[in-house]
Amino acid sequence: MLKIPPHQVAGHQAGNGKLGPLVDESGRFYKPLQGDERGSNELKFYTSFSSNSRILEHISKFFPTFYGTQLIEASDGSGLKPHLVLEDLSVGRVNPSIVDIKIGSRTWAPEASEEYIQKCLKKDRETSSLPLGFRLSGIQIYGNRESGYWKPERTSMQNLPAEEVKLILKKFVSSNTSTDMDLQPDCAFAATVYGGSTGILSQLLEMKAWFEDQTMYHFYSCSILIMFEKGLALEGQNPGGQIKLIDFAHVIEGRGVIDHNFLGSLCSLIKFISEILTDPNEHKSLVSSVNGVN
Repeated sequence: MLKIPPHQVAGHQAGNGKLGPLVDESGRFYKPLQGDERGSNELKFYTSFSSNSRILEHISKFFPTFYGTQLIEASDGSGLKPHLVLEDLSVGRVNPSIVDIKIGSRTWAPEASEEYIQKCLKKDRETSSLPLGFRLSGIQIYGNRESGYWKPERTSMQNLPAEEVKLILKKFVSSNTSTDMDLQPDCAFAATVYGGSTGILSQLLEMKAWFEDQTMYHFYSCSILIMFEKGLALEGQNPGGQIKLIDFAHVIEGRGVIDHNFLGSLCSLIKFISEILTDPNEHKSLVSSVNGVN
């Protein structure tokens, strides 16, 4: 039985007659294969990456497992359509807090059409991508059983200035409930989620080390998902903090050159996370621009 992913925070979403991804009970995620070059490019990347003997396990763990393609009934009712079959990254998680962070001050590949470049350039300039090197594409933060999730409108997150982006990343690891938007984030779980030898910062640094060396691929318009179980953190257990790199429709061959666009932007994100760990109580201002978001 296929269903709409319950924890998708960004990207094209199924439902209301729209084409989007589906999941099944076995832990697989079915992503519609786009009919233009984006679909063929993403399939090309997954096929190349999954069979590349130079990709070691400590790096492949940051990518969804690829199971091939399959014809399934599309979510928009248009009949059988080819889908990428991937690992469902939220499987096994009960109430995950998730943030989708689009990486890169430039989200378009040099080979893209002029029309597409101008479209991306406009959005990069209007959001935090250009000044920060990344933008928040979507987020859900679990509060508790009564309050459920805080899941603001995606567009409200994308053009925040640096200090408000930092406040959102603080709220992500705070014990404040999702409805307490007027409370200063307490960063109660920063050390257990972001810190530690297996925490988010450690994983980001491991990914950074690979990008400082790899010249096989250049990753444009990809996202890093950060996930953890707040319920486990509230109980004093390991919250299972994890990062995954997703969305590869615009990956191109590296041709022996470092991917400086991705690497520099990853360093920017690492700086934000590091500063939260170093001084979680810095800058006690409010995220006023996202207060009251429906």
